[in-house]
Amino acid sequence: MREAIDYLPRRAASLACEALEDTRVVILNGARQVGKSTLAERVLRQHDGGMARYLDEPGTRLAADRDPNGFLDHEGLMLIDEVQRVPELWLAIKHAVDRDPRPGRFLLTGSARLLSLSSIPDALPGRSETIELWPLSQGEIDGDDDGFVDAVFARGPQLRAKPLDLRKKDYLDRALRGGYPEAVKRTASKRRARFFDSYLADLIARDIKQVADISRIAEMRRLISLLAAQTSGLLNTARLAGELGVSRPTVASWIGLLETVFLVRRIPAWSANSTTRAVATPKVIFTDSGLAAHLTVGAVEHGALFENFVLGELARQLSWADTYARLYHYRDRDQYEVDAILENDAGEIVAIEVKSAQTVRDDDLRGLRHLKRRLGPRMIAGFVLYCGTESLGLGEGFACLPLSALWTSRSEGR
Repeated sequence: MREAIDYLPRRAASLACEALEDTRVVILNGARQVGKSTLAERVLRQHDGGMARYLDEPGTRLAADRDPNGFLDHEGLMLIDEVQRVPELWLAIKHAVDRDPRPGRFLLTGSARLLSLSSIPDALPGRSETIELWPLSQGEIDGDDDGFVDAVFARGPQLRAKPLDLRKKDYLDRALRGGYPEAVKRTASKRRARFFDSYLADLIARDIKQVADISRIAEMRRLISLLAAQTSGLLNTARLAGELGVSRPTVASWIGLLETVFLVRRIPAWSANSTTRAVATPKVIFTDSGLAAHLTVGAVEHGALFENFVLGELARQLSWADTYARLYHYRDRDQYEVDAILENDAGEIVAIEVKSAQTVRDDDLRGLRHLKRRLGPRMIAGFVLYCGTESLGLGEGFACLPLSALWTSRSEGR
């Protein structure tokens, strides 16, 4: 298992090394405890004369704050870990790479979406490339291909999954485990629960307070629990504001903050001129299904948890897939809905329904058929991902696949 857990840094390190060949500043952005520092140190070891600076260390942070330009004085690659801790460094980095535009100058890590922080004065346009890290995907844990996004656009409804003897309980165990490396290593549920508790406490005490002046910590903690209880549901800020006793703008700003520290992700609604009755409300998922399940102590429905699990796996793959695509959900005023919509840059659509059952019923295709009638040939495939074992064609450009197809499908380019 330890070798599989180390798979994430190996893959992302390759992306970072490629970026450093022609980009002055590479930013590794992602949640706490997903392996950013491990990845960055591995990349640094591949560059002679590299230097690491860790801003979690008080003395190092003081030096960066007092003399930003002197702090950056180094000829080779410099790794700066947790760079958001000293916003003053940002302008100094911009000045340094403008004076010396050689590629591979700086490798930065941060546990917040750096370019969305108001304390960061400049976004380094044209000078930087960002690589976003999520908690481990299932393919990274198992050593599988993680090529579903590329495969569905390449093979459409003819795609079939590699046979595996996984049942609903196996998939549920994966969703409950999540993808934080430390949680994956802790096979005992009580030990994993302790990790999730300490993770959330650390996130609130350090990351959230670091990027915003939040005094109502109890309400923020309550908001996180409410979002977990309705994971994969439509975002209703009015209802959340009423339950918390705060204003809607406050709830909206807090959710934006939770996105900034990579705890949740909004999945936008999809619409087109041919589907004018579409609802524009986004969904909210947790970047880690295990943490979402832990926060609800088993109260979240399996269907919602599996949907969060699948949407999270798709979002992870989009960060490295050869196919450039975007992730949406679809729902209209006539109550037709599709859990996931993938749209590539040619406007082609792959629609995906997620079911926690071990069998597929005809009614499970209701939303897919509706979208197919509206879009015609623009919708190149529709899939039902479920907890059964068989891959079956269902006609009309539809197929059902086991959930494992997400991480066992091979990309055409690999």
